[in-house]
Amino acid sequence: MKLWKKIVLILFGVVFLAQLPFIYQRFHKGSLTRKIALMKAENSILLNEEYNEFKGIMHVHTSLGGHSTGQFNELIEGAQKNELDFVVMTEHASAFFDTAAMTLNGFHGGVLFVGGNEMDTEHQDRFLLLPGMKNAEEMTRESTENFLSIIHSQEKLAIITYPEKFKAWDSDFDGIEVFNMHTKAKKMNAPYLFFDALWSYGTYPELTLASYFTRPDENLKKFDEISAKRKIMLTAGTDAHSNIGFHLFGDDAGNKLLNIKLDPYESILKIVRTHIILEKDKQLTEKTLLEAIKNGHTFIGFDVFSDTRGFFFAAGNGQESRIMGDEISFIENQTELKIISPQTSRFLIFKNGEKFSETADIKELNLPVTEKGTYRVEIYLDSIGSPFDQMPWIISNPIFLR
Repeated sequence: MKLWKKIVLILFGVVFLAQLPFIYQRFHKGSLTRKIALMKAENSILLNEEYNEFKGIMHVHTSLGGHSTGQFNELIEGAQKNELDFVVMTEHASAFFDTAAMTLNGFHGGVLFVGGNEMDTEHQDRFLLLPGMKNAEEMTRESTENFLSIIHSQEKLAIITYPEKFKAWDSDFDGIEVFNMHTKAKKMNAPYLFFDALWSYGTYPELTLASYFTRPDENLKKFDEISAKRKIMLTAGTDAHSNIGFHLFGDDAGNKLLNIKLDPYESILKIVRTHIILEKDKQLTEKTLLEAIKNGHTFIGFDVFSDTRGFFFAAGNGQESRIMGDEISFIENQTELKIISPQTSRFLIFKNGEKFSETADIKELNLPVTEKGTYRVEIYLDSIGSPFDQMPWIISNPIFLR
């Protein structure tokens, strides 16, 4: 056999052997998809007598705010296919027009859209502003402290996004986006992801992306540090842009040959969601949605792993009961936490950022507490295996025992 043929065969063998881990990953994702489908069928979503639950997405962009090619129709259809109740828009501010007013607002296709802004202050501290404002671009020339003073005087919310770059930690912000899909995606191992996606992304796009996510340790640590001292809330953002892909040829009218988009809204909106809890007598409106977010009556659900609807976290002291995000008086020998999960799972409870309790293979827990503090819950689905058992399935907002 000629030398060049031997070299070709050796190279072919090396390439083939290098693909075996990715072939296995495709097989594993197929098995996991079937397991998740079975788990979903077995979910026990208990109807709460006092509250209704709504699921949606926060931190979404379209072409209106720049650096996105996503169109309104595409987003509405993606939200409908995912059976979402709401989508919080966060268009970047413009000096020439009001992006918050011109983006999707109100009900479209049965989904509630709320227009907000994503913006930096003069100090390069970045916030999600909810709802948005006409002169949002002018706020980029304000200090962080002045910005927060102005928007709070207008009863708006300021949620830190990209906390790893944030500096004004002593300022009066309302919450922290502890998980951001865009940030996590940028930290992925690009060469490894390329071959993994080559084998798996077309069939299992959501699980392929989710397999690279890790618990946002530093962001949660910072949140716990601050929430131990004052009342704030946490959120998660998709930071969806629908702008990654490629095409052959095309024109300015949007006609493209062989157009492949790797981050369509329909797929991205399946992965991480915000679930809000509303009293039974309240309808889902912009006002009630923003009130729920402000009050921390929400939890983060990585619904890509399994449906998180039905999770509930409350505290009672023998005289009253409150849900996540609320403050409640601590009464000795009477105060307990109540946690309900729609799946058999592992409950990890934190008190002021330190592990307080951990219990596996349960669906409900009534846990007596003996001290004041800030308590929050993380739920893990150990049954789906590595690496997903190291990533929270649910992250709650805290309950503040005073």
